[in-house]
Amino acid sequence: MSMETAVTRAWQRQAGWLWLLLPISWLYGLLILLRRQAYKVGLFSSYHAPIPVLVIGNITVGGSGKTPLIMTLVNYLQQRSVQVGVISRGYGGDSSKMPVLVTTDSLPSDVGDEPYLIVSTTGVAMAVCPNRQQAIETLLQAHPNLQLIIADDGLQHYALQRDIEWIVVDAARGFGSQQLLPTGFLREPISRLKNATVIYHEKADEHLNLDSDSFLYKHLAMQLHPDSLQPLYPELFKLTELLDSQLNGSVQAAPPIHGSQVHAVSGIGYPQRFFATLNSLGFDVIEHPYPDHYDFSVNELLQYTEQPIIVTSKDAVKVRALLLQATNSQAQNTEWQELVSRLWVLPVTAILSTNCYQTLQQQLIALGIDIADK
Repeated sequence: MSMETAVTRAWQRQAGWLWLLLPISWLYGLLILLRRQAYKVGLFSSYHAPIPVLVIGNITVGGSGKTPLIMTLVNYLQQRSVQVGVISRGYGGDSSKMPVLVTTDSLPSDVGDEPYLIVSTTGVAMAVCPNRQQAIETLLQAHPNLQLIIADDGLQHYALQRDIEWIVVDAARGFGSQQLLPTGFLREPISRLKNATVIYHEKADEHLNLDSDSFLYKHLAMQLHPDSLQPLYPELFKLTELLDSQLNGSVQAAPPIHGSQVHAVSGIGYPQRFFATLNSLGFDVIEHPYPDHYDFSVNELLQYTEQPIIVTSKDAVKVRALLLQATNSQAQNTEWQELVSRLWVLPVTAILSTNCYQTLQQQLIALGIDIADK
């Protein structure tokens, strides 16, 4: 078990030994306060983009569902003819190659897994770089007609000024001990939520209808709804003629059925949500949590034998690239072919409350961007 996984589990159960780290949390909190004040009074410079910026982030360590939220917002804005672009730090990518535009031809190892997932799913214009100013300038140079930029996970990046802040809060996970790192899993104190638009990520309820009487209708809330399981290998067939000729459809398998045992392999910030979702779908889950943004190897996946292997969409982009790179050397390997046939992806879609869209419309109209229904 990695140190990251061990600490994450300690946060979840609020282990007593974490309180020994409280002095470090106090020091961390003081540094946060001083840093933010330094930006407010102008001791540190910050960049103001020439077009409005909407920052989407969280105040907790670990996944909160912001990537599916961004993809849903991008689709919503695109359908209303708003020219939207996205920037990101590109965590997990090769910073020596940044700033760089993200395309469907990019490698997750170059641009990061989440940016690649966002672009491959939505086709949005996107650039990545730890320096958000450079990311924006690169994006606007290639797409000068953009009206809005969504900044992925830039909440604590005060070197970038923002017009709107959306903070995603995992309502089921909450704030734990409500302590800052490392005693708790807060990046910033809960008071940081003040004056921001807070979107509560509620646990999915299959019986909940988005009508006028529902919680999701009345509040700024979202849910992640699982879609149908998708096989990973058909995309390999399309992209690799060699693999297509080798497998020739001989190892195609039906998706796992409810009640069957599956390996759940996850390298996301909060893998327990993924495991819980699979359990709610009726699977007997064998949990395999890995650190966030983990780079899997073929040998690691080969150790999970017999049962189907289910991964998240975020992990799938890296696993797919890994398998494509290994195709030429391992396509003749029966064990590898069988692995490919057992890999499945569970996509999720963020469902937003009506009030989320109404709030977004009001905020953007105030900035001169009309997104009324067309």
